[in-house]
Amino acid sequence: MALKASPDTQAHLLELQAIDTKLQQLDYRAKNLPELGTLAALAAQSERLRQQRATEAGAVEDARLELSRVESDVAVVEARIVRDNGRLQASSSVKDVAGLEHELEGLRRRLADLEDIEIAVMEKLELLENGARITAAEHAELLERIAAVEGDRKTSAVALESERGHAAANRATIAARLPPDLVALYERQRARYGAGASLLRGGVSSASGVKLLENEMAIVRAAAPDDVLICPDSQAILVRTSESGLDRAAGVRFE
Repeated sequence: MALKASPDTQAHLLELQAIDTKLQQLDYRAKNLPELGTLAALAAQSERLRQQRATEAGAVEDARLELSRVESDVAVVEARIVRDNGRLQASSSVKDVAGLEHELEGLRRRLADLEDIEIAVMEKLELLENGARITAAEHAELLERIAAVEGDRKTSAVALESERGHAAANRATIAARLPPDLVALYERQRARYGAGASLLRGGVSSASGVKLLENEMAIVRAAAPDDVLICPDSQAILVRTSESGLDRAAGVRFE
């Protein structure tokens, strides 16, 4: 037995379809929030800065170890100079004095070289530490921006979810007022073909945007107002109203 429903009842399917379209749009917007793209780009920048910070931290640590080794060598040479100066002051042997003076001369040259190296390493360490501080500050600023954008994303998501909740509640109210078998057909066609209901306006199906052929229009005109028809193009339930242009041809009035 063919499914039947009053024209007014069928017209409510358009409301259902409009809400379902809106729900799809809301779901799409939720998955494609502008903040998501921004967060992805910021996350890539954050990862680059994180890696840069790790590299710079390693370079700073290496420079500090190098400076520590040079300082240790300086301390050893200075201790030997102090020791040899003491021995020199206490020695009365011309040979020992000559040997100590020669050794002290070498130690002083070595100390001067080490001090030059120490200064160079200290300058390098200062540059590396400054670079690391700049990168750390840049990263901290970026993390603050990420937190702000994430806050915006949550706000947008909550607003969309609220809008979706209202739409879903409205949909449930409308669906509950319609015959279950009509709703079941609507849901089946929507699941299979993407649209459950289509308005016939001036011979054009709104779901497909295609004008029905003359033989198809003849079938529509011949159908009773309460017949539930399927659009030949979109496979959605074809809803006929006063906009469909059938009144005069069929002698039937759609309210």
